[in-house]
Amino acid sequence: MAEDRSELPFVAECNEVPWKAPFAWLAAGWQDLKRTPRLTLTYGLIIFAVSWAVSLFAWWLGRFALLAALLSGFIYIAPMLAIGLHSVSKDLESGRRVSFRRSSKHMARVLGQGAVYALILLVVLFIWSRSGMMLYAFFPVEEGNRTVLLEFLAVGSLIGTGFAALIFATAALSLPMIVDKDADMVTACLSSVHAVLRNKPAMAVWAACIVALTGLGFATGYVGFIVIMPWLAFSAWHAYHQILRTEPWPHLADITDE
Repeated sequence: MAEDRSELPFVAECNEVPWKAPFAWLAAGWQDLKRTPRLTLTYGLIIFAVSWAVSLFAWWLGRFALLAALLSGFIYIAPMLAIGLHSVSKDLESGRRVSFRRSSKHMARVLGQGAVYALILLVVLFIWSRSGMMLYAFFPVEEGNRTVLLEFLAVGSLIGTGFAALIFATAALSLPMIVDKDADMVTACLSSVHAVLRNKPAMAVWAACIVALTGLGFATGYVGFIVIMPWLAFSAWHAYHQILRTEPWPHLADITDE
């Protein structure tokens, strides 16, 4: 009998976790990384190569603004690349054999949902860029006018923080959910936002950890991303597993190795 999706909840219920929970997620993610060094290195090198390819392309075009835009786009679309790594943590948790081939099959299976997520991010980034133009219109920066410059930077930082928080809230737990459950991307994003709002202290610490580790990756010329990005992806799976209660949604059928 087909699943009656009309009976599924609008969003997943969630557990409330202590503020220090992210450190346990990072510890569990590190254990996943240690158990899959070769697979981690493969994904890490892909992320490293793509990061430099985007940067060098923008540098070749000779436009710093375009470089910033491309890097920003990569940062916010990059969580899609974590789907394969979430599947690795899922297989480790289930005691299944892990491989790049299996994780690639997981990515292919949720490609449609990933496209929906990319579209959501594209809309958010478009609105963000338009808001920047409007801000410049309201706060025209004149040379030597320090007060207007400070106002421009303050308001711009506030708007940027708001958009970054929105993207973080939708991405925090949504991608692991579509890897694990037969749920649509909109439901997963709303469930993630709901869980973030119910766990503000813990998710604020988690966001700070992500910012700090990502900053370290940039400071090392993207070399740090080889380890950092897989580590964060593994850790995000454990965050999802501890917080979201997704029992009403059916599990996705297991990936075969054939």
